[in-house]
Amino acid sequence: MFSLFKTWKADLPAGLVVFLIAVPLCLGIALASEAPLFSGLISGIIGGIVVGLISGSSIGVSGPAAGLTAIVATAIHDLGSFELFLCCVVIAGFIQIILGVLKAGFISAFFPNVVIKGMLAAIGIIIILKQLPHAIGYDKDPEGDENFFQVDGENTFSEIVNSLNHVTPAAVVITVASMIVLILWDKAFIQKTFLRLVPGPLVVVLLGIVFTLCLQGGPWELIAEHRVDVGVSGKSFSELLTFPDFSQMGNSKIYIVAVTLAVVASLETLLSVDASDKLDPEKRLTPGNRELFAQGTGNIISGLIGGLPLTQVVVRSSANVNAGGKSKLSTVIHGILIAVAVVSIPGAINFIPYASLAAILFMVGYKLAKPKVFVNVYKSGILQFIPFMVTVIFVVFMDLLTGVALGLLASIVITIVQRLTLKGVEKKELVLNENEAAEEWHLQFPDFTSFAKKAAMIKALNKVPDNSRLKIDLSNVKILASDITDTIDEFHGTAAAKNIDIEVIPQKSTFN
Repeated sequence: MFSLFKTWKADLPAGLVVFLIAVPLCLGIALASEAPLFSGLISGIIGGIVVGLISGSSIGVSGPAAGLTAIVATAIHDLGSFELFLCCVVIAGFIQIILGVLKAGFISAFFPNVVIKGMLAAIGIIIILKQLPHAIGYDKDPEGDENFFQVDGENTFSEIVNSLNHVTPAAVVITVASMIVLILWDKAFIQKTFLRLVPGPLVVVLLGIVFTLCLQGGPWELIAEHRVDVGVSGKSFSELLTFPDFSQMGNSKIYIVAVTLAVVASLETLLSVDASDKLDPEKRLTPGNRELFAQGTGNIISGLIGGLPLTQVVVRSSANVNAGGKSKLSTVIHGILIAVAVVSIPGAINFIPYASLAAILFMVGYKLAKPKVFVNVYKSGILQFIPFMVTVIFVVFMDLLTGVALGLLASIVITIVQRLTLKGVEKKELVLNENEAAEEWHLQFPDFTSFAKKAAMIKALNKVPDNSRLKIDLSNVKILASDITDTIDEFHGTAAAKNIDIEVIPQKSTFN
């Protein structure tokens, strides 16, 4: 338990930053899901505290997911009540726990790294595009709506065009001032002073509150629709909680919704876990089965007290990394802060302008979708760039799961074509042998090693015991996917911790 607090100096400010971003996202996702607003906050609290403590992820943040909004809204409508829907959330949680026990957490290993990179870049683009209207004071579409076709009847681009007809000068000033602060805050003349101890996003939020208060009563006043609203004013705690209705357990619709939630939430979580691990500067790996158990536990508790279904989410996880979060403590802190804030200072939160949050999210989005990311993937070869761009385009113009599925399909088609054009393939399986005489393990790869071998490779690497030697033999490989070399690079950190000495025998020749 004490190890949880080892990095508290970094995790405390990171948790605060994630909290500031999470509150409007929780509320916006609840609104887009046609659920009670407070249900989104409950999900954020449970995702932070309960899932944060159980999960093996060091930097992942869980909460209500934008990718589930359509499923949630449809289910509430079809079932006829939010209380019945909560019953589905509880059942879905139990299904996720079963999936964890059955070791379904390995699924993400079958997705190519280039598709995960495309997903991250696409999310960065979505963040920027979705925040543009908020940045100039047009807040009709709620925070957290990440779909191309929006809940307000517009799409991502038409919303931007419409926003140009509804510019709020105060919001523009706040956005510009906030962006300047965030850019300058990373400069040496700030980071070499005591101000480095204060997170730039916190300064931006405080600046936004000051602007809002100073403009009250004037021609540039920021009215309520341009500010965060936690939706708890004038309500008792008991009025904010909703409990599941278990009276229709014989209704087949409940189980269909529950299975749908469990499968989609689990897949989104595992994809987010893989993406978050790639953002982690320390390259720590999250155990997928434990994550499913944590998410299932969180969904059971969330459903029992009126919360939305939750998953691990890339936007908040990215914000956590960018804010300097080092351990799961930052996730737990963000959950605690949501709980404390909605009870004690909802009035103060109501003065945070969406424009301030837009500036913070602009920076998060840019770091995910830097031009350098696209250039590096392009330089790695056209066969990597195609599935990357397919993923980016369809995540932006459709949704996350559709984009990832089509990116995976593109990778599979390319792999099949590569395999058909490769002649003289002899060795087809990945083999791990122990050489007792040499006191070492020997990992040999097939002639044609595509991304599909990544899962088998990870499984083999996990079998190598501590305090041993490992020889990774790539010498006879004719085609080698970048996923394999990436996994080898990532394993070096794990190997050092387990005192495993690694020797890599490189390819004799490489093919595009």
